[in-house]
Amino acid sequence: MIIRNSVMIRCLAVSLFAAFALLFSACSGSGGPDYSKQYDIHIINGTVIDGTGMDGYAADVLVHDGVIVYSGVTDRNKTKATTVIDAAGKVITPGFIDLHAHGDPLQTPGFENFLAMGVTTVVLGQDGSSPDTDDLGDWMNRVDEARPGTNIAMFIGHNTVRRQAGVPLSTTISERDIERMQDRIIAALEEGAFGLSTGLEYDPGRFAGRDELKAIAEPLAGYGGIVMSHMRSEDVGAVEDALLELITMGRDAGVPVHVAHIKIVLGSNPTAANNLIQLMDMVRNEGMTITADVYPYTASFTGISLLFPDWAKPPNVYEDVVNDRRDDLANFLRNRVNTRKGPGATLIGTGQWAGKTLDVVAGELGKPFEDVHFVMNDDVMRRFIIAPYISISSDGSPTMLHPRGYGSFAKIIRQYVMEENLISLEQAVHKMTGQSAGIIGLHDKPAGMKRGYIREGYAADILVFNPADVRDNAWFENPHRLATGFDSIIVNGTIVQSGGRPTGSRAGRILRKSTSY
Repeated sequence: MIIRNSVMIRCLAVSLFAAFALLFSACSGSGGPDYSKQYDIHIINGTVIDGTGMDGYAADVLVHDGVIVYSGVTDRNKTKATTVIDAAGKVITPGFIDLHAHGDPLQTPGFENFLAMGVTTVVLGQDGSSPDTDDLGDWMNRVDEARPGTNIAMFIGHNTVRRQAGVPLSTTISERDIERMQDRIIAALEEGAFGLSTGLEYDPGRFAGRDELKAIAEPLAGYGGIVMSHMRSEDVGAVEDALLELITMGRDAGVPVHVAHIKIVLGSNPTAANNLIQLMDMVRNEGMTITADVYPYTASFTGISLLFPDWAKPPNVYEDVVNDRRDDLANFLRNRVNTRKGPGATLIGTGQWAGKTLDVVAGELGKPFEDVHFVMNDDVMRRFIIAPYISISSDGSPTMLHPRGYGSFAKIIRQYVMEENLISLEQAVHKMTGQSAGIIGLHDKPAGMKRGYIREGYAADILVFNPADVRDNAWFENPHRLATGFDSIIVNGTIVQSGGRPTGSRAGRILRKSTSY
């Protein structure tokens, strides 16, 4: 058999090293775990890729009471554990962290789509939208009672807050409007929200100007929160200005900022991606914190309203526009679809036509476009994937008719690590674990509640898998096929997948920025 990827060679080499290290440890009497204790889980014979980006190394891992209590060489004859997982020929990594996800854990608490691709923590409340409740803390408590499949970190959404505060659909708002929004944001931060999300391409966020953006971000500084932004535009020719607006928001308020699902819509030249990265590099070199996440698909999935001009959106009345400016609107939409690579590259994402392109549906029914359009370029996306401070996300959900919600993290391993060698497995794991944890502050939690590394004192969110076996099985024609290849998945010290099959256990919890969890 020809081993095509250096990952497998390293796994074999490290396994041999582990055997010699164990022998040396037994002969030398060097330190190790407390052999008088009974542990919950003992993972042996594996290669630890710890989430830091450093090379993998031979180590066993001990878990007790939901926490990693030891990582290193063990005497397996002396170690007592309820469950032993043999990771020979496999890697041991932290559970993946999805920095940008969607879903309602009260409706679909299992989050099986995320778990199947190795995600043990999801970050919700994205794109300016969070649960429509006056008490986010109560909502979090109800999610905990539902016992979700994954851990959940929450952001408070600017668009939701703006609506709840009764702020008009206008660029001119009052000081009282600002105060009402700030009060709601502070209340969410007090309950444990990790920051504020914006969706400036959507209503009502698109009405926010510089003063409003500064004001809504200012409360974050006192809570260690960040701004996570779906920027005002992702289109080539406009995305740089949108990024500058986000940078200005962070500078004005003195808080870190994060670009959600970074992409360049309509752009096919990697130079445009390089320009964004150079701008972020410059800002980072000046001392400001700016990060981003990316999903590994060249098709986006969003609301149909993004294709409409501002004059056909609220506060204008759409019906009036259709009646009075039908030809203008038709011409605009026709041009918009064509510049987005045409109807043959526009994929319907919902309803009975899901999985068919616009030209096929148009030929059958003459229906206008729906929700999904191929808009990005592979080379542009690859440039973002390898950028050192850009993490991996899915921007997906259990119900969305786009494969990224079921395949993103597995696709990174299968395609960009194992097949293309675009990045190393260690780099990929770092982008999906330790780096993501650092962005939202999970390394800053108390001992036992930290996440993102295989390290003593960190919560036991752990994966065991052979990277050569990982498969993303979802595609646009069948977007809800679960990923495969993750042999063991552990969430908070509970085995939720064993031998590649779910155990039926749900062990996730709400994570709160401001408290011990």
